[in-house]
Amino acid sequence: MTLSRKLVAEALGTAFLLAAIVGSGIMGERLAGGNVAIALLANSIATGAALVALILVFGPISGAHFNPAVTLAMAWGKSNRNGVWCEVSGYLLAQIAGAIAGVACAHGMFSEPLFAASRHVRAGGAQMFSEFVATFGLIAVIEGCSRFRSSMIPFAVAAYITAAYWFTASTSFANPAVALARSLTDTFAGIRPADVPGFVVAQLAGALAATAMFRWLAAEAPADEAEEREAWTTKGAS
Repeated sequence: MTLSRKLVAEALGTAFLLAAIVGSGIMGERLAGGNVAIALLANSIATGAALVALILVFGPISGAHFNPAVTLAMAWGKSNRNGVWCEVSGYLLAQIAGAIAGVACAHGMFSEPLFAASRHVRAGGAQMFSEFVATFGLIAVIEGCSRFRSSMIPFAVAAYITAAYWFTASTSFANPAVALARSLTDTFAGIRPADVPGFVVAQLAGALAATAMFRWLAAEAPADEAEEREAWTTKGAS
């Protein structure tokens, strides 16, 4: 698969992911009649369902990372003989561009301004720790499944993210591109731009910690699984 096709797949997949997150947030809030729990339920179910579909569609092309933290985790520790790190910067740019485009798409569908700085405050130590935990768990799910149950990645990732909406105080962004893009929507799914750097730092720290942990936990993975992971661009998600 050529790099250009992989990058287009990453951009499209991330755009649809953000359209699902932001669009379902808007729809949920409008239909919930002020009940935040119902709005969050709609938001989480739509996001999880979209993840299954998007990973199944784009996984064979780009790996369906849709997430800079996933891309970095999958690339970390790999040999550069296959040009892994040459692809990383392209993946990151495609994911960010796709995420921003997805927000614009959602806004267009619901007659919202194309972009609007969010006023939704998500600050404080509990929020940062939540993002660390959310991203650690996401990378753990991907790392574990990619070694032992790779066919289950779409379903495991979607199930985890749906659950993490509810058990983390931050509602589980777990994705630097998502955090950045959601600062551009002043809707249910938004995050104040000033809070994004803290989220990104916590997410990258969680991804690093989970990757290091699984390098040790699964150090004795079966040889065929280890070889399979060498094709890093077929193993990402979220």
